[in-house]
Parts: sequence; structure tokens; C-alpha cells
Amino acid sequence: MLALILMMFGILFRIIPHAPNFTPTVAIALFGAAFLPNRRLAVIMPLALIIISDLFIGLHDIVIFTWGSVVLASLIGLGLSKGRKTTTVLFGSLASSVVFYLVTNFGVWLAGWYPPTPQGLLQCYVAGIPFFRNFLAGTLIYSAAFFVTYALAAKAVRRTAFAKALLTN
Repeated sequence: MLALILMMFGILFRIIPHAPNFTPTVAIALFGAAFLPNRRLAVIMPLALIIISDLFIGLHDIVIFTWGSVVLASLIGLGLSKGRKTTTVLFGSLASSVVFYLVTNFGVWLAGWYPPTPQGLLQCYVAGIPFFRNFLAGTLIYSAAFFVTYALAAKAVRRTAFAKALLTN
């Protein structure tokens, strides 16, 4: 149920109007890795989220890089899933955002949007900074929202009859 809710939320927030690259996709990948009981589902769910939403938004010539980056973010989340401390979530959000930026901009460069030279690659990364800034902000804000909301909900239901049904870990 949690995976379906996260996926629907992620699809919706990629489709509705938003600032460029300000989406919850990687935050969902990190949160899913931390709380979904099945590790395979924790990788597949955010990948399905981005594939389905790309079908609505429109496919582009670097989808393999964006989709791959979301898988990498999930794997980073799995690596961090044992610790759900603020510093761990912050590190996962930063690391996933940087990986996404590096991989997707490399894909843009490989796709021929910039000259196939080291200077062209540098131009591509520089041009991507505003998108990275939005992506990082979105990932940090949504990660904080997901993890804090879960912690507050877990605390509120810990000693109730709902605890077994609602708390996955």
C-alpha cells in the first residue's frame, strides 16, 4: 500500500505544474528504500514512477540516464536504509541529487546537445546548474517532509492498535 501511495504521489507531482526539476522523485526513492519491506520493490517502485510519469509528460532522448539515475538513488537509499537519522537522510539526499545531476547532464552531452569536447561537457554541466539547484531543493524539501511526517505519525500511533498495521519497521 505504501509503495502505491508513494508512486501515485510521485506521478501526480511530476505531472502538475511545478518549477523545473522540483519534484519528489528522488526523495520517494530514498524514503521507499528506508521503509518499504521489500528491497526489490524499493528499487522498482521509483523506476515505475518515473517511467509512467514520463509516458504522460513525454519521452526524451536521455530517458535511460534519468531512469538510471533514479535506480542509483534507490540503491543509495538502500545503502543508507539502516540509519534513518537526519544526517543520513541529508547525506542520501545530497548524494542522490549530485549523482542525478552528473549522470543526466553527461547523458545530455552524449546525446549531442553540446560539442563532443571537454569544453562542451563543461558547458553542459554549467548550463545544468539552475536545474540542479531546483532538483536539490526539491529532493531536500520532499525528503524532509516524508521522513518527518513518518516519524511524527509513527510516534503518534506507536502505542495504539494501529501501530502493527501502520509501522513497517
